Amino acid sequence: MTQSVVVQVGQCGNQVGCRFWDLALREHAHVNKKGVYDEALSSFFRNVDSRCVCAGFTPSKMLFFSPQAVLVDMEEGVVNEILQGPLREVFDSTQLLTDVSGSGNNWAVGHMTYGSAYREQIVDKLRRAAEHCDCLQCFFLIHSMGGGTGSGLGTRVLSLLEEEFPEVCRIVTSVFPSPEDDVITSPYNSVLALRELTEHADCVLPVENQSLVDIVNKIKHMSHGGKPASAIKRDSAIISGQGGLGGAEKPFDAMNNIVANLLLNITSSARFQGSLNMDLNEIAMNLVPFPRLHYLVPSLTPLYTLADVNVPTRRLDQMFSDAFNKDHQLIRADPKHSLYLACALMVRGNVQVSDLRRNIERLRPSLPFVSWNQEGWKTGLCSVPPVGHSHSLLALANNTCVKPTFMDLQERFTKLYRKKAYLHHYLHVEGMEHSVFSEAVTSLSSLIEEYNHLDATKRRLMPDAPRLRIAT
Repeated sequence: MTQSVVVQVGQCGNQVGCRFWDLALREHAHVNKKGVYDEALSSFFRNVDSRCVCAGFTPSKMLFFSPQAVLVDMEEGVVNEILQGPLREVFDSTQLLTDVSGSGNNWAVGHMTYGSAYREQIVDKLRRAAEHCDCLQCFFLIHSMGGGTGSGLGTRVLSLLEEEFPEVCRIVTSVFPSPEDDVITSPYNSVLALRELTEHADCVLPVENQSLVDIVNKIKHMSHGGKPASAIKRDSAIISGQGGLGGAEKPFDAMNNIVANLLLNITSSARFQGSLNMDLNEIAMNLVPFPRLHYLVPSLTPLYTLADVNVPTRRLDQMFSDAFNKDHQLIRADPKHSLYLACALMVRGNVQVSDLRRNIERLRPSLPFVSWNQEGWKTGLCSVPPVGHSHSLLALANNTCVKPTFMDLQERFTKLYRKKAYLHHYLHVEGMEHSVFSEAVTSLSSLIEEYNHLDATKRRLMPDAPRLRIAT
């Protein structure tokens, strides 16, 4: 059995990461009633007491099992909440790295200052986590793009992962800021981070804050009378309650749950058995035809996975249609009006291969694929459905619809950079120079141009000419 390590950096990364661990424990507790340490658990958890193979866990407590994770933040607040919350017994100090002053919404401070100061400690914790794995397959990095620690130190950790473990797959979940973000310098941080993601990640799953807000509002309207409290339990995946953290519910909890559910679904084949399991390293191999174009747009259905929402379960065929609907994308995009390079469908529950193939054939005519990869589908079937549902679907689309997100970032960056606004805060950081900005801008422009080139081929898409037949 292969193992993976989750690296969560910054406030957002740690909040999402701990929500993932909380929901994963609940999911395993639902499937593994006796709490026996088995192959499913070993993929993301280690048994810290080899004398005990049975923890007798409940959804909120698993003695002797520890997540294979590294938690990094340059402020203590979120990590301290974790250590005081329901998950306090599953993490230990060797997995944690914190400071007190934070990065001040400055990518350069996170990447240059803290990245250099804590380099050895970060590498040591990553190596320790890797040593606990019999067959390390993947690193999952969770971070945000708008702040200083998530964007700066998060991408520094990514480059260290490539340096220390070049053969291990690196899948990054990046939360992009909305235009109304309260961090004024978020365009700088995001563009600087984006260059690092383009250069050092194997796959990036972009998630937009505004899309998460829209999805949470949609779920509220789906409940009875638009009142979520009447239809959604407090400890569900939408209203998180304490969800791995202490204290009352916070404004971003519901949004964090959506991202955590994305991670639950993408890791399901690694954690449970299925008739057509998909290895994590197969994602990049099959969905990334060009090294820089590795941004995979995620789409989830049902949107209320793991939540006790009084909405009828969608029919199987409708679920497949929903996955290609813009309302189910985790970034604001419409893939049907853009070009597919490749697409993965990761299905959970009692779904047959024939159901999968039938729906692909049904949807294929409406989905514009590049002419040279019309068969660019990767499929996975995991037999264990999400708790409370009969089936679910995660679609990962390598699609040019991600381009508007990058163009919006470029425009917001240019507005500040043209006036040299706030630059002095970055240039005062040791190791930061004007060239870092110019290289990031060039990288982003080049990335957009690559997508433009592919989009231009869509207008010329024509069915292949029939093969010549030899008369007999």
